[in-house]
Amino acid sequence: MNYAIPVGTRINALTGAQSARLFERGRAQNQDVAASVSALIAAVRTRGDSALREQARRFDNVADLAIEVPRTEWHKALAHMPVALRAALETAAGNIAAFHEAQLPALLEVEVQPGITLGRRADALERVAVYAPGGRAAYASSVLMGVVPARVAGVREILVCSPAGPNGRPPATVLSACVLANADRLFAIGGAGAIAAVAYGTETVPRADKIVGPGNAYVTEAKRQVNGIVAIDSPAGPSEVLVLADETVAAERIAYELLAQAEHDPDASAVLVSTSDALIAAVAAILEREIAVQPRADIIRAAFNARGALLLAANESEMLEFNGRYAPEHLALYLRTWEQCLASVRNAGTVFLGDTTAVAFGDYITGANHVLPTATLARCYSGLATLDFMRWTTYQHVSARAAAGIAETTALLADAEGLPAHARAARLRAGGSA
Repeated sequence: MNYAIPVGTRINALTGAQSARLFERGRAQNQDVAASVSALIAAVRTRGDSALREQARRFDNVADLAIEVPRTEWHKALAHMPVALRAALETAAGNIAAFHEAQLPALLEVEVQPGITLGRRADALERVAVYAPGGRAAYASSVLMGVVPARVAGVREILVCSPAGPNGRPPATVLSACVLANADRLFAIGGAGAIAAVAYGTETVPRADKIVGPGNAYVTEAKRQVNGIVAIDSPAGPSEVLVLADETVAAERIAYELLAQAEHDPDASAVLVSTSDALIAAVAAILEREIAVQPRADIIRAAFNARGALLLAANESEMLEFNGRYAPEHLALYLRTWEQCLASVRNAGTVFLGDTTAVAFGDYITGANHVLPTATLARCYSGLATLDFMRWTTYQHVSARAAAGIAETTALLADAEGLPAHARAARLRAGGSA
């Protein structure tokens, strides 16, 4: 199997071109993707539902799209779901709810000086849209990861958008997840068109206040282009994993962590950094053997060829420094010293501690959110959380006595900025009257 970087390359010996392949994920905007997305968004803005139906014919091979999926179909899908699968989704939804409920903020009020009281209150957004990818896989888990925290936050209306399959509907698991997560409306639309629909609104699809959820390069670019018209969570693009491992870890566990992320998308990134030559060689051998039996082998090979690497580090400090620059969506700390290393970790969407903690656990069941920043943006963005579905309202009250005390100080600052009306508005309170 071909890798983006030769197996066993030392991280302190990476060339400029090799570093660019690893670290510049998503930074160089693909002009063809940007132009295509811009045209798709413009079509939805000008022609609404008809453009969505045209895009469904073009991209999803759906001849006559019914844009909204009735709730009766959600419940029918849930009724036919295997009992064990339903139980698994319910367990995931319960864990997601528990973790995100713990994040609900308390009302803040503080008297900064006598008579001056400031407050900060979290208010849920009115309407949000959750994007659940489709195409190569069915992402019921993304429905839960978006809808459940929004419901916990108190969002009044939650929309779900997910691409239509051959029958004109998203997969049955996605429909079922909409019931279990308590979504309000489901639209069988995907790609850049779906993002445009919830950003601007159409005859059928209402305009949202915020769009959350992962997607491919076209979805991520569409979110970038509508950001400012509507809020977005973060540019959550193709999946990524960085595994930092020492010789104590079973090579098969590492190999399957890399395979698990690479099978998502040809643009996914899967990298191992280890201090052990022998471990790297063992992982490479297992990958070579196991890829032959993977049903998504072509996708995996493309991902490893584009951004896969098995790299050698001199020590733990070098591994952690590499992580700080790589800033992965998923970081697996498979080191005997993971407890000590965690304090030094910076720039990761979410961290998996010890080799008993599979990344797949976080993707589905633990309750932590799997909607995470990619393309090195873990440097400045966090994973989806309860507060992403809220905005802050600040308020302040100044008593008559306090107003008299700060009026002249305020006026002096206003005069210094050349704003006399500001100064006069302050001095009118100098008498201390109510």
